[in-house]
Amino acid sequence: MARNKPVTFAVAVVALLVVTASAVLLCGTSSGADQYVSELDQVLAGPKTPSVVIRCGANEDRHLNADNPVVSPGIPFGAHHTHEYVGNRSADARSTDESLAAATTTCENDDLSTYYWPVLRLTDGVGHDEHADGGGLHGNTGEVLRPKSVEIRYHGSPVSDVLPMPRFLRLITGDPSAFSNDHGPNTRARWGCSDRPDRYTTKYPLCGNATTLRSYDFGSCWDGNNTDSASHRTHVVFPLTGGMCPARTFPIPRLHVTVGYDIPAGRPFAIDSFEEEQRDPATDHAMYVNAMPADRMAELVGHLNRSR
Repeated sequence: MARNKPVTFAVAVVALLVVTASAVLLCGTSSGADQYVSELDQVLAGPKTPSVVIRCGANEDRHLNADNPVVSPGIPFGAHHTHEYVGNRSADARSTDESLAAATTTCENDDLSTYYWPVLRLTDGVGHDEHADGGGLHGNTGEVLRPKSVEIRYHGSPVSDVLPMPRFLRLITGDPSAFSNDHGPNTRARWGCSDRPDRYTTKYPLCGNATTLRSYDFGSCWDGNNTDSASHRTHVVFPLTGGMCPARTFPIPRLHVTVGYDIPAGRPFAIDSFEEEQRDPATDHAMYVNAMPADRMAELVGHLNRSR
């Protein structure tokens, strides 16, 4: 075994040099050198739960727009930044429950839901939308990076059975105005690296040769009545420590989305944001509309509850 130590040491040195060089090259970028870190300073914690993965591809169709069907329905370019989608192929500002139900999907098992989040860009290049709404006209410059992978995973509850999500439930996680809100309680950005799966940061991670990860956890305690609310948050909230839902709420499957990117070493990158949010990594967020047919949702919930 001792013969392998010099090789291991050499690999570690190379990895360190790659990360260090990346940090130097990123100084002076629009996002600011202090937004890039090599240390993942927070630890993922929480009880283990059964889960089901729905394969939806990695947006090979390049479904992109500057709309937000959850927060700004009916308003074209209402997001003021560009979103990337998997799932329902029709999702845009004009989406209704009826149009989503009549569309096609990139997901397996007839899951017509839409899952979306801000694009990630290499900021030292020119984007396809340099002169378009959501892109350069709203301060979001650079070449859009295609995801390497997208994982859609539904978790059960650690303490009880879960109820089916109501169809056309709308959810948001994270705070797109986290910078202006001084990184307040709705901030839920999680950036990580594939070689350190149990750690994360709210800043842009320098992952070297590892895949850069963005992950999104959604609330899973439903009020039992509404599929949306004025804030798009109060109808479904997050569980308490240990996994129990607050009083007068009911456990539903917990949606977790993970998006992976291979970022070229030394290239500056940033997510799209509102212009005043300065592309702060803590503004990362995601949205979801559940358009899974009721029988498919029942199958998913049955599997989660039987696996407890």
